[in-house]
Amino acid sequence: MLQKSLIRRLDLITLQLFVAVHEEGTLTRAASREAIAVSAASKRLMELEEALGISLFVRQAKGMTLTPAGETLLHHARQMLFNVEKMGLELGEHSHGVRGYVRMLANLSAIIQFLPEDLRDFSARHPQVKTDLEERPSAGVIQGVLDGVADLGICSIDSDIKGLHSVLYRPDKLVVLMPPHHPLANRSSVAFADTLDSDYVGLHAASSINMRTHAAAREAGKVLRVRIHVPGFDAMCRMVQANMGIGVLPQRAYELFGRALGLTAVPLSDDWSDRALIVVVRNEALLSPVSRMLFEHLRGTA
Repeated sequence: MLQKSLIRRLDLITLQLFVAVHEEGTLTRAASREAIAVSAASKRLMELEEALGISLFVRQAKGMTLTPAGETLLHHARQMLFNVEKMGLELGEHSHGVRGYVRMLANLSAIIQFLPEDLRDFSARHPQVKTDLEERPSAGVIQGVLDGVADLGICSIDSDIKGLHSVLYRPDKLVVLMPPHHPLANRSSVAFADTLDSDYVGLHAASSINMRTHAAAREAGKVLRVRIHVPGFDAMCRMVQANMGIGVLPQRAYELFGRALGLTAVPLSDDWSDRALIVVVRNEALLSPVSRMLFEHLRGTA
């Protein structure tokens, strides 16, 4: 019964008014912001609460504050309004000749190392397809695809993909980044356990490399001595250059950033350092035509 009532009576104008009341603190200021009469705004809020069967605001002399139920609705209302705005933007692209729109999530390793050239080649073949790319850690990529935020994602192969369909994208070899004067710099390869007497420059806590190196340190019976966390591979290279420690990053990222700074990369001999990146989707058969084209293109690069 509630679902049918919501379908009939829940509208975007009322949701926008609801968000405005929360942000402005009073019905009068919210009505002014949304260019609606105060009486009409009050009627809309009352009808919304009746449709939901709950109170959304605590009315006080100094203004209106959300109830716990109101906090829940606020989260969903903002997401709905965002999605409508994004839908309008995407549909608007069609009036300018764009045939399709692909939403994509990828981890830092994929974005830095491989996607610039792969997306350039895809765009050259399909110039009327627009790609919306967002960077997230591997776990965030998986959750985003599960939630429908993106059509496809790229993450580390050692991630829990939670039932998503996956195909191989690219191999991704990890190396230890260090100054050329470091005691391990002349080795042809090095075991990760042998590096743990050095200070480390670590990536952000949610990155798969950060989690894997901490796990490997625990397996070796030691603690990873992280001196500083950085947001990306370029920042890691600069910190290593400044003698803040050593770091673990992909071979290709070293070639892009570290080599030009005069740094050295020594391959890790541990099995876990030979990893791969994968493309994940909810259901390959349900991909839109343009998403399927990009999926096939990325799968072909393997």
